[in-house]
Amino acid sequence: MNTNSNTYTVIYTTLVCVLVAAILAFVSQLLKPKQEANEKAETISQILTAAGFDEKAHWQEIGNAATIDFYKENLAEAYTVSAQGAQVKSLDKAKADIYSVSDLKVQNRAIKAGKDYEIPVYTFTNGVTVIPVYGAGLWGPVWGYLSFDASLDNIEGAYFDHESETPGLGGKIKDDPAFRAQFKGKNVNYADAKAFEIVKGGAPADKRNAIDAITGATMTSKGLDEAINNWLGAFKAYLQGRIQAKAAEAEAAAAAAAEAEAAETETQTAE
Repeated sequence: MNTNSNTYTVIYTTLVCVLVAAILAFVSQLLKPKQEANEKAETISQILTAAGFDEKAHWQEIGNAATIDFYKENLAEAYTVSAQGAQVKSLDKAKADIYSVSDLKVQNRAIKAGKDYEIPVYTFTNGVTVIPVYGAGLWGPVWGYLSFDASLDNIEGAYFDHESETPGLGGKIKDDPAFRAQFKGKNVNYADAKAFEIVKGGAPADKRNAIDAITGATMTSKGLDEAINNWLGAFKAYLQGRIQAKAAEAEAAAAAAAEAEAAETETQTAE
């Protein structure tokens, strides 16, 4: 074959492209399990950080396997809920099943479109419940997790991440512990115009469902604010239903205790 001909050039180029594509596909398949393991461990480390077990650096230090093992040992239950607040399916604890960022993206589309969705809830043995949020920042997606104490009334902690927000500005949603620390002890108020608010210029000191926005990162703060409120809206039926159920349980327990005390007093009087 004439190596200087167009035919030779086309055939040679085609064979090289096919060979390179085959090698890349093989390498991609070979590395896929490790990539998925890294993604799972990363997501779990964010959930655990939001739940208040330790800071993100700790999970990076101990590695993927130890992080996932800790998650399994301290997870009470994980499941998905519907827009009606009903539990849809359980997530396998033994396999450390979670919803990845890609899964949250799909559910975010459904939430915004008013379609049916299934969103995850993670409850831990320390009484903390963690829920995810997902939305759009200035340059790309932002996501993260909010945790609530056993009453589901008070925010216990938070952790956020992003794809490409500006370092030193919007990137502070991930990198600045002081920003995340503002969430602890705050509340969600569904009776307000926004269930939770990130306020540009500073939140009023007496406003229990608001924190200060990041100075110089208006659009990122706005995007995270919208993400939080969209997902709090999606979790509204679940959270309010659980709060009411817990209140009813507490009331029933108090009534039972009072009845038992009255019975004991009556017995002692009779004696």
